[in-house]
Amino acid sequence: MQNKRKPTPRLLGALRQHFPRTHAVTAGAASFALALTMFVSTPEVEAKRLSLPVNLSTVEEASAATPLAQQPPETIEPKLRSQSLKVQNGDTLSDLFQRAGISTAEMYQLLSSGKEAKQLARLTPGEELTFHIDDDGALQSLELHRDRLNLVEFSRGEADKFTYALHQREPDSYAAYREAEIDSSLFVAGSNAGLSQSLIMEMAEVFSSDIDFALDIRKGDRFSVMYDEKFLDGEKIGNGPIQAVSFTNQGKTFSAVRYVDSNGDANYYTPDGKSMRKAFIRTPVDIGRISSHFNPRRLHPIFKTRRPHNGTDYAAPRGTPVYAAGDGRVIKAGYSKSNGNYVFIQHGERYVTRYLHLTKRKVKRGQRVKQRQVIGTVGSTGYATGPHLHYEFLVNGRHRNPATIVRKLPKAKSIPDAEMARFKAQTQPLLAKLENYEQPALAQRSEDNDNNSVN
Repeated sequence: MQNKRKPTPRLLGALRQHFPRTHAVTAGAASFALALTMFVSTPEVEAKRLSLPVNLSTVEEASAATPLAQQPPETIEPKLRSQSLKVQNGDTLSDLFQRAGISTAEMYQLLSSGKEAKQLARLTPGEELTFHIDDDGALQSLELHRDRLNLVEFSRGEADKFTYALHQREPDSYAAYREAEIDSSLFVAGSNAGLSQSLIMEMAEVFSSDIDFALDIRKGDRFSVMYDEKFLDGEKIGNGPIQAVSFTNQGKTFSAVRYVDSNGDANYYTPDGKSMRKAFIRTPVDIGRISSHFNPRRLHPIFKTRRPHNGTDYAAPRGTPVYAAGDGRVIKAGYSKSNGNYVFIQHGERYVTRYLHLTKRKVKRGQRVKQRQVIGTVGSTGYATGPHLHYEFLVNGRHRNPATIVRKLPKAKSIPDAEMARFKAQTQPLLAKLENYEQPALAQRSEDNDNNSVN
């Protein structure tokens, strides 16, 4: 039976056949030394190794980072439609909400959101409302455009409640100057000079204690006025108050300048600080003419008998505002067959003014009134042949001529000594600017007078 041996690998057999044992041992030792030098670093190589930091995240840390797919989705704002409506005569807030397609319940929710919302119930023709409404028809915000400078906003916020915000813009102001000589009337001259009706009325009010514009105006009277013009985005949007003004009436020149005191109150004063405001204004209407003077022996136009005319009649268009001549308290307001609609005002202990034949009364008995507060409008009620105001002035119970008595009454308070330096610092630059504007016209008039003298 033959012994079977495993076959020796050919490589080892070849080595045994061609190399002696000693040679094979030597070759193996050399191979081992070569391998050792490959894996064992020398000191120089070890010194050149760099330590690089490696950040490793644990499973918990990796899971803490939210994958992109798991981040909360962005909030998508609801699409709103906007609708703007202009307030027309007779419009109510309910009409506008109905026109915008918003329920009455939404309107009441807005009105009950706070006291600021109450102003929505007092809308003026020409104002504009802008509604912002979501897809469900719910009001999200409402804007009330009072004018180009003032915007009131109500926005729905947390807990479904409306919040209030007032947005205001400041216009740019520039000084403007106008002058004119009166040929027929103050209003014609002012309009031809480019003044608005409100500025003409304001100028008349400034001098109302010194000039009776229904009686005293003469041809050749002249005025010069400096005021502010308001611009927004390069467009004129209106006029500011008169800053300084002069008026020459029958050869006498009156000057006034606007001053804002330390309390923020603005009034007009003479250049030396005396108030332009007397205790009583000269006339209780701004426009009109005297149709009948104070006359104790006048012939009555209706009854044709001699009856005292204890006041002054101012003919004016029906509806013209009638002002309180001074601060006081309404002691009577009503209607009678002869007086028509009337208002009587007590001013202190000594003075009473009466206003008769009014179309409407704007005050009630017991009410306190301020000078130039509207107390009624011109009419022809009672014994009257046409629209006019009958105005009476009583001193200690006796009728006095309204056209002359006011000049004898004292003026209101003037600038106190402690505030005079502040007054001068604020008003002198305005008066100097007005004078600079006036110089060319003064020089021209002087030249014209010289030429007339030579001729």
